[in-house]
Parts: sequence; structure tokens; C-alpha cells
Amino acid sequence: MATQTLFEKYGGFSAVSRVVLDFYDRLLDSDEIGPFFDNTDMSKLVDHQTKFIASLLGGPSSYTDEQLKQLHTHLDIKDPHMDEMKSVLAGTLTDHGFSGEDTEVVMNELEARRAMIVG
Repeated sequence: MATQTLFEKYGGFSAVSRVVLDFYDRLLDSDEIGPFFDNTDMSKLVDHQTKFIASLLGGPSSYTDEQLKQLHTHLDIKDPHMDEMKSVLAGTLTDHGFSGEDTEVVMNELEARRAMIVG
């Protein structure tokens, strides 16, 4: 019997989409992170982020390291920005019913991609 992915465990794309929408509501309220999204097509960004978070959960969508680097290279993302974003995401996942252990798995997957996101 195949092991269930976190993507499957937590409800697939519809559930991930709800998490991502809540996540961005929280990020947009941040004085440090919110300005990164000025002049951004949020519906397009939410779509991409839903696919990215789904991939971190073991879902079908994925981005290569090169794609992640290319998508973030024009932004001036520093380690403190990444740390705050991870904290907000962890809180959002917890509020959406993710266990502490599963949230830690997602944070580790995200941390493994830090070098592709932070400039």
C-alpha cells in the first residue's frame, strides 16, 4: 500500500488553495513582506504558490531549482524576509489543521530551497 502524501492527507488542491489564500492575506498585512507584492497580479501568484506549496506537500506540481531561482532573482529577498515568510506559513498551516510534525516537514522542504529564493 502506497504511503499517503501530505497533499492527499490534507485535502489536495482545494485545501492547499484555501491555505495559500489565507497565507497571502497574512503576508499582505506584513510591513516587511507586504511591499514585495505591490503591483503583483495576485491571482496569478496565488495560482503559482498553490502549485508550489502542493509540491512541498508531495503533490503533483513541482518547480525546478532553476525555475525557483529565476522567479525570485529580480526580488531583493533577504534571509529575514524568508524567515518571516516561513513563520507566517507555519502559523497558517497550523491554523488550517496541520500537525506540528507535518508543518515541520513543510518547513524543512521550504528551507531546502532557501538558496533559490533568497538573493
